[in-house]
Order: sequence, then structure tokens, then C-alpha cells
Amino acid sequence: MNTPTLTSGQYLTFGLGTDTFAVEIAPIREIIEYPGLTSIPMTPSFIRGVINLRGAVVPVIDLSVRFGRAVTGIDRRTCIVIIEIASEGEMQSLGILVDRVNEVLDVSADQIEPRPGFGLGVHADFVKGMIRHGDHFVVILDTDRTLSATEMAGLVGLPDVGQDAQAVLALPA
Repeated sequence: MNTPTLTSGQYLTFGLGTDTFAVEIAPIREIIEYPGLTSIPMTPSFIRGVINLRGAVVPVIDLSVRFGRAVTGIDRRTCIVIIEIASEGEMQSLGILVDRVNEVLDVSADQIEPRPGFGLGVHADFVKGMIRHGDHFVVILDTDRTLSATEMAGLVGLPDVGQDAQAVLALPA
């Protein structure tokens, strides 16, 4: 099994329901208020739609649905975190819909634990590690796995990951 590299640095924390997650700050481009979405027919349920971000079409993923949970309800704290990921050798902007953004943590190496071994049958590839924060842990998401076109294509049953995977997310940029 390939163990993700964990580094000290800054992590953005955000909430989905009662849970708190973190992502490295480097790929984050901005955080925006929920602007409303344009839905796209015949897309997987975790793709809530697209937004117009300064003239660019940006797909928005409901991270809660992506994790097999309920659809994210929209309220005044709901926002979209714009992240840049590498896809097919190019950078692509994606929005992730979250219930709330909490804070940016400065995390030292001694606060980071490797992802736990859950045993067979548990799909935890999206977990990069854990941050010890106060009396609890914050799950560090592996954005390369959580948001990769290849991973998402596998979820919706596309037969090959090349161009078909790209078609899941590749809306005009």
C-alpha cells in the first residue's frame, strides 16, 4: 500500500456535518460564498453542478455525497473551496461544497499521525493522515485521491480511466 507523504505546514479545516476535515493549503485558490449552481443533467450525484468563476466553468463536488453521506444543505455558512488539482497532466480547478470553513491550522510534524489501518473492506484511501488538535483528531484528506477524475470515474462505473475519467469532470474551462 502506498503511504501518503505527511508534512508540517498550514492546513485549512472545514466541516461536513459534525465532522472536521483538513486539506493542505497549497492547492487552495480561494474560498467563496455559495453562489448558486447550474446543474448539469446526467452527471453523478456528487457533482452538484458548475459555477462561473471569472469566466471559467468550475465543477462543484458535494464532498458529503462523495463520501456516501447526505446531500449538503445550504445555509449562510455553506461555501465552496476552490482547489487546483492535476488531471491528465494539466491543472484543473474544482470546487468542493462544504458546510463551513473553520480555520487555518499551523501544524507541526509532531501533531501529524499516519492514517490508521482500518483492515480489509474499509475504503480509507481518501485519508492522508490525522492531525492531533486539542482532545480530538482532524482527518487530513488526500485531495489527489478524493478529487481525482480517475477515482471518481471508478465510482460511477466508467470502464477505462483515460479519456472517460476526464469526461466526468472536464467541462469547458
